[in-house]
Amino acid sequence: MATNGTHAQALFGGSFSVVLPPHAIDVSDIRELPDNQEVFMHSSTDQSIIIELLEYQGQVPDEDAARYHFDDVTAINGVSAGDGTEVLSVGPISRDQIALKELSSAWFLSGRQRVAKFNEQAKNTVNMHLVLFRLPQYTTDILITFNDPTMISPLSSSRGADPVQPGGSSANPAQCWTLEQFRATAHSLRLLNPAVFP
Repeated sequence: MATNGTHAQALFGGSFSVVLPPHAIDVSDIRELPDNQEVFMHSSTDQSIIIELLEYQGQVPDEDAARYHFDDVTAINGVSAGDGTEVLSVGPISRDQIALKELSSAWFLSGRQRVAKFNEQAKNTVNMHLVLFRLPQYTTDILITFNDPTMISPLSSSRGADPVQPGGSSANPAQCWTLEQFRATAHSLRLLNPAVFP
């Protein structure tokens, strides 16, 4: 069931909490997810927010880590680097904006991919915004991804949902998640139980 207002959501068995934007549906109620992943989708657009606990990449300098994870997501999605995939901006996030105090550094990246859903051939243009929290003391990188489609292929299964409008991802832009809402969600993440880490 989707929520119409922002609310605190327990993650990973109550080990974290986060404040989600309105109209968020917990995908784990629909299908099974990996233990290291929480996924929320918008109830009426094709937008999604993914929160992942990943292995800390100690060989990657902090300033390159967000791009490293973006490239990793690109590879997992089966997208080639030259196929409309690009990093638009990347930079640090001030620690005083973030509820998660255990991190060593935080980074924000904006990029773009042309990616197919599931096993489809049709590719959609998706703006991807990543927030990366680095926690070397727990050998963990926390990656929060906002997938915001800007162009849905006529052949995509997503086409049956709300059509994309210029500059937006839904026929009702007032309901779309905004970048500001995503940032607020990512910045609200709190660690409640460090025993979640191996």
